[in-house]
Amino acid sequence: MLPCYTHIKIFCSQLGLVHWLQNHLIACPFKYITGIDCPGCGFQRSVMALFQGDLQKSFTLYPPTIPLLLFFTYGIADALFNWDTQKSSVKKTLFMIVGSIVLISYGIKMWGFYIHYKTSA
Repeated sequence: MLPCYTHIKIFCSQLGLVHWLQNHLIACPFKYITGIDCPGCGFQRSVMALFQGDLQKSFTLYPPTIPLLLFFTYGIADALFNWDTQKSSVKKTLFMIVGSIVLISYGIKMWGFYIHYKTSA
């Protein structure tokens, strides 16, 4: 039996969705203006790698992709089914965790750029 990601890869490739999306990625305005990656740079390419079934490449391109997608999915499900109440703080907790993952990932990326440019200058 084929793994689930293989089914997704086959489904997306049959639709031509991956090829179309790869040719229609949105450029980052922050990077265009400043030349510096923003905290979200790499997300689109990482999602494309997920569509192609390559989890390792997806994580390498942008580590917070899977937590962000899970958070978005929970947010949509919460909007539809009202899972989070005033007493329950699941959404706030998930927001803090995912936000921390994004900021830590961005800090590590910027530190790597700093070390690279410091040693090459």
